[in-house]
Amino acid sequence: MGPAAAFLGLLQGKAAPRAFSAGYRPRWGLLISASGAAGRRQRAGGRAAAVTFCAPLRPLGPRTARGVAALVPFPSRESIKGKAKLRLRECDVGDKFSHLPLRKASVLLPLLLRDGALCLLLTVRSMQLRRSPGEVCFPGGKREEIDKDEIDTALREAKEEVGLQPEKVEVICRLVPGIDKMNHLVTPVVGFIEDTFQASPNPDEVSDVFVVPLEYFLKPLNYVALPYKNKGYLSWMHCFTYDDHEHKKSFKIWGLTAHFAVFLAIVIFRTKPTFEVHYDLDNLITSAENDFLNLYASISERKKSSL
Repeated sequence: MGPAAAFLGLLQGKAAPRAFSAGYRPRWGLLISASGAAGRRQRAGGRAAAVTFCAPLRPLGPRTARGVAALVPFPSRESIKGKAKLRLRECDVGDKFSHLPLRKASVLLPLLLRDGALCLLLTVRSMQLRRSPGEVCFPGGKREEIDKDEIDTALREAKEEVGLQPEKVEVICRLVPGIDKMNHLVTPVVGFIEDTFQASPNPDEVSDVFVVPLEYFLKPLNYVALPYKNKGYLSWMHCFTYDDHEHKKSFKIWGLTAHFAVFLAIVIFRTKPTFEVHYDLDNLITSAENDFLNLYASISERKKSSL
């Protein structure tokens, strides 16, 4: 073990090391071995010696807790966000698909940290809406003439729907788009928002706002793949049920919203989900773009055949 290195492991008392004083055999404890500052408290031949001791698993005092925390490096908020941003930027498609002759729409995928975990903010559409009332979705909507690009659309819609000010969003990238059931080209715009953001839902458009740990879209507790046919195109749809204990509600997340959430989770965590997906994790962007282009080609062919 090199200077300032540390090792923590669970230790059963009967296997206690010789360094323990006679008669002291806690049943369970933390085996802590450290050198450096701790080691300098004991001297052996004028050199710092490593200290090994067993800390019983009981509430720690403030000084002990600080000492243990110094030995165990936990990821900081900045490092979690920094790693996510790097991976997202690697998958930024920019305006690569903006030229396609489809009506345009955008959604904002708002990321934030809660209890040290990346989370996604989602909304529930108002029951007053004519299309898809009561469904879970991301803030977003159709492109308008005032919008310069997909990012403008996503930010404008998020402000209108949940009161999220555009300057409070750190836009990171645009991911591979999708095509909704109305044949809109829907671009997912990913951005970080403040962890303390409090939504102000527009009741005409949004009935609820909640957050879901991003990892849930890789390791869900309640998941099913639903077959669906869209104008002759047969595929499978992700469908999650998320139990929100804070609001004491369950939310069904499916369709294009679930599709974007799953892809976002794969991009950031680079981990295969517990359910089947068709992406090649070794060539993630290429496989995602190919899937999208196959869908687009299928829709284009159907349009031509119906003329």
